[in-house]
Amino acid sequence: MPDFTLHPQLAADTVPLGDLKLCRVLLSNDANYPWLILVPRRPDIVELLDLTAADRAALSAEIDTAARALKGTAPCDKLNVAALGNMVPQLHVHVIARRRGDPAWPKPVWGAVPAKAYDPAARDGLVTALQRALDIKKT
Repeated sequence: MPDFTLHPQLAADTVPLGDLKLCRVLLSNDANYPWLILVPRRPDIVELLDLTAADRAALSAEIDTAARALKGTAPCDKLNVAALGNMVPQLHVHVIARRRGDPAWPKPVWGAVPAKAYDPAARDGLVTALQRALDIKKT
């Protein structure tokens, strides 16, 4: 995808895990919640409806893949899936593992508490486990 460029805010706030067929998979650098972000590698895409029908189907399948990998790696009580894009216009989908008693439970994670960066060793272990679960190599 030569025209694809990751939005600078997404690049600053995440750790890249690698690529699925359609999406770049990122780990949010917020240890409060295990949190994946999928970004379709298509230029100038803002809304789901901007994707082709085939890409929407691929995105749906990749959300399922990411959710299963996240839940298998970071057991949780609930998975939250959202595509908001109010702060970052580039289409991206959040897949967040929620646990009863997490800092925002049961409310949405946005703005609940400041992001807490991962300890590097914990982050690297989670990255490796998620890459294995997703069968992807680091970009």
